[in-house]
Amino acid sequence: WVLKTKTYFSRNSPVLLLGKCYHFKYEDENDLLPARSGCTIEDHVIAGNVEEFRKDFISRIWLTYREEFPQIEGSALTTDCGWGCTLRTGQMLLAQGLILHFLGRAWTWPDALNIENSDSESWTSNTVKKFTASFEASLSGERELKTPTISLKEKIERYSDDREMENEIYHRKIISWFGDSPLAVFGLHQLIEYGKKSGKKAGDWYGPAVVAHILRKAVEEARHPDLKGITIYVAQDCTVYSSDVIDKQCTSMASDNTNDKAVIILVPVRLGGERTNADYLDFVKGILSLEYCVGIIGGKPKQSYYFAGFQDDSLIYMDPHYCQSFVDVSIKDFPLETFHCPSPKKMSFRKMDPSCTIGFYCRNVQDFKRASEEITK
Repeated sequence: WVLKTKTYFSRNSPVLLLGKCYHFKYEDENDLLPARSGCTIEDHVIAGNVEEFRKDFISRIWLTYREEFPQIEGSALTTDCGWGCTLRTGQMLLAQGLILHFLGRAWTWPDALNIENSDSESWTSNTVKKFTASFEASLSGERELKTPTISLKEKIERYSDDREMENEIYHRKIISWFGDSPLAVFGLHQLIEYGKKSGKKAGDWYGPAVVAHILRKAVEEARHPDLKGITIYVAQDCTVYSSDVIDKQCTSMASDNTNDKAVIILVPVRLGGERTNADYLDFVKGILSLEYCVGIIGGKPKQSYYFAGFQDDSLIYMDPHYCQSFVDVSIKDFPLETFHCPSPKKMSFRKMDPSCTIGFYCRNVQDFKRASEEITK
């Protein structure tokens, strides 16, 4: 599996990523502009919000095929290469929901821009392993060099450092829930267990609608105390029944807990017959422009992608079809680099498979009511 890293973005059109808008255009048109109109995201020539966009994109959690993980029960499989892509894109959508829940939409990973693209057009596993090793070495060297700085704003800074530390703990915790081991609550092993009820087994191909129900089950069954405040609702026949969502948000395990729960709403849809109907393009753009959107589990026929944004008539996505080595997330300070994608990819809307699942996150009942009004518009 090879990952192409060059993606061209126009500097004249806004880019939308999960409800946030970025403009790459120069403030001052008289400044030197690159000769070609498209610029790759690595080109530092483009002014505007390129760095902010890259930081935001790279901060999303990227879950890909893995190999050499503990054997999946009832099978001889130790990799999901070739069949697990929809489960991976479902994991990415859920991970984005959890980031919104615990860290908020404004959060970005402080180390995001340290993940640089390699110079080659494509990456192989080996390049990544070497790159990760040198990256880690440079990090540990950097940590030893840092000297404590004292300033008048020390208290505020200490607070922000505490906040950063707390954020980093949650960042790691969220990734660890998606680890490739039987114990991880949203790991592949668990998701496959829940898939058995839909007649699916390891090695089968999963569709976006089946994955929506698997994710709902996984969140319902998760016994982690941090996950008590979140639930998943899956729409039936493309219809979200408000009263059902609110019931789900208000049922609380403990009678003394009156807080309503956050909800991730998953809507399996079909945007056309054999192929996606072009009339739905504006609808898909509208969805990805909403602050409530946590992305779309979709793709090309038989290849699942996690759609997170768009520019013009191209969708921006994260690709799970890239086989990386198993990472043991149970060890302290496990490496984070392979869970963040260094480079966005684009695909023409016309190539989109009509079958997909759309995701929204609402923090509480009030949020859900606001979101319903906006989505209805």
